[in-house]
Amino acid sequence: MSGNIYIYIFTAFAVSYLIRVLPLTLIRKPIKNQFIRSFLYYVPYVTLSVMTFPAIVEATSSPVAGIAALVVGVVLAIFGAGLFPVAIACCVVAFIAEYLLRL
Repeated sequence: MSGNIYIYIFTAFAVSYLIRVLPLTLIRKPIKNQFIRSFLYYVPYVTLSVMTFPAIVEATSSPVAGIAALVVGVVLAIFGAGLFPVAIACCVVAFIAEYLLRL
């Protein structure tokens, strides 16, 4: 068992290292392909979304409250509300939904 831990650590190191080093060594010229440039432009947004949206739904004891808060937040953001008002509104909606679901 103790010998396997070193294999796991080395594998995690190798994967992390290669992901960071290979693009630097293989791609030396500026990327001119418009499709690849647009793909790389949206990668951070997609990654943040993939991590954030499930956490919003699962943060409450009931997924219904999380979904209600998510819908309210998206609607407020579409109408131009700032980050702080959206966050406050989502917290209030999640709190009220949790309260109503317990009745």
